[in-house]
Amino acid sequence: MTGPPPRRGPRPLLLHLTLAMLRSSVSVAASATSNSASRNWNAGEEAQALLERLARSGPDGFPEAVLREALAADRELIRGIAAYRRHPWHRDLPEPPFFWSEGSSRLLDYGGSGPTVLFVPSLVNRAHVLDLAPGVSMMRHLAGAGLRPLLLDWGWPGEAERAFTLTDYIAGRLERALAAAAADGPVVLAGYCMGGNLALGAALRRPELVRALALLATPWDFHAAGVEQAQVLARLLPLAEPLLAFSRTLPVDALQLLFAMLDPWGIARKYRGFARLDPEGPRARLFVALEDWLNDGVPLAAPVARECLSGWYGENTPARGAWRVAGLPVEPQGLRMPAFVAVPSRDRIVPPESAAPLAHLIPGATLHRPAAGHIGMAAGSNAATALWQPLANWVVALDAV
Repeated sequence: MTGPPPRRGPRPLLLHLTLAMLRSSVSVAASATSNSASRNWNAGEEAQALLERLARSGPDGFPEAVLREALAADRELIRGIAAYRRHPWHRDLPEPPFFWSEGSSRLLDYGGSGPTVLFVPSLVNRAHVLDLAPGVSMMRHLAGAGLRPLLLDWGWPGEAERAFTLTDYIAGRLERALAAAAADGPVVLAGYCMGGNLALGAALRRPELVRALALLATPWDFHAAGVEQAQVLARLLPLAEPLLAFSRTLPVDALQLLFAMLDPWGIARKYRGFARLDPEGPRARLFVALEDWLNDGVPLAAPVARECLSGWYGENTPARGAWRVAGLPVEPQGLRMPAFVAVPSRDRIVPPESAAPLAHLIPGATLHRPAAGHIGMAAGSNAATALWQPLANWVVALDAV
């Protein structure tokens, strides 16, 4: 390229390239003392195919075969990253009007004439994952399916938001947005990922404003899928304190590093896959749209980062009944309204074991298990059948009860 790339991702790039380098270096070094018959581990489908290719090299050619495979994988990764960075697609959707704002936050109105549903996204990603691209927009789909979807865009944390705690977000900003949305009567409140935790806290505090609650891939038991992995994230908090003190936020690249720890090889794997796609095809465009969204994250206010890493991940305060908002415990079993809990079966960010307990704690909750991943459920190629339409059907059915 003769000029700067139009994209910076995948972020943090140095981390992902270093992981790929270490993977290749360790594989090549280990091959000197291994052979093609070394199969003392449970290989997945992709790894099993690799083992079979290596086995054809014979014992004498095994190290050379490993080197060739490592170099080929690294070349494919670089091709994938380069293809993503130069891809011509860019998000170009008309922005809906907003009718409420406070600080950096706005309440976007996608129209429609049916029941009002207020969507609350996570604090660490842009809200437009729910309005990603033409044909890949939960908000626009629901507006055409007989609902009136509203989207709370948290915005970039300014001076005021950098001092916010979870109580400030829930008992302050979210409740005021909820009151504006419910000016003509109670609304359905829907939270995606971390936004589900915020929505749950608000629904418990202000039930007169909420007629029903939808929790979409919302984490609750942070130790259900493994105590050690969760506590590793908590133990990183002291190391992050200089970053928190410098900008009063946990920066985007630091957040991306934490997500990468959940699946260290996942970024390289998906970019190697992208290198094999037709760049003009719909799968490639959707990949670019999602990666642009992922790489355009939002820093997290320092007090919230401390509360989430230490409390949620370290001490598992939500599942233990110890998480409090404005001094009061957040107890899903105290909810007295219809609830819809979506637990995607292939979620690597919020494991099903973490999200499913909410369906059992909330009395009478409807449990929906889409065959999708965390992001695919909300903005994947099959999202309409996986989540959008089932959620719309559930909301419409509320009026029939």
